[in-house]
Amino acid sequence: MTHGYVQDKEALVKRLHRIEGQVRGLERMIEEERYCIDVLTQVGAVTTALESLAYEILDDHVSHCVSGALAAGDPGVAEEKSRELLEAVQRFARTR
Repeated sequence: MTHGYVQDKEALVKRLHRIEGQVRGLERMIEEERYCIDVLTQVGAVTTALESLAYEILDDHVSHCVSGALAAGDPGVAEEKSRELLEAVQRFARTR
């Protein structure tokens, strides 16, 4: 079984590399003792980029994994995927 994000894996990895670069930039800002508001602005940009990536993966989970489980007609699998989805959404809600 493949995961929902697999078809976009290469693009997701590229986005993660850009985010990694943003984090390294944050490290340099701290090392250079940049103004705190500038650092916080960059932290916000990194957070937004990670959240955007996470929403895309969550959307893929719903579109592929959850809908596939529902279409398969196995109530146990459908319940498991639905529970996973709710837990992921709850984790997102707690981190905001």
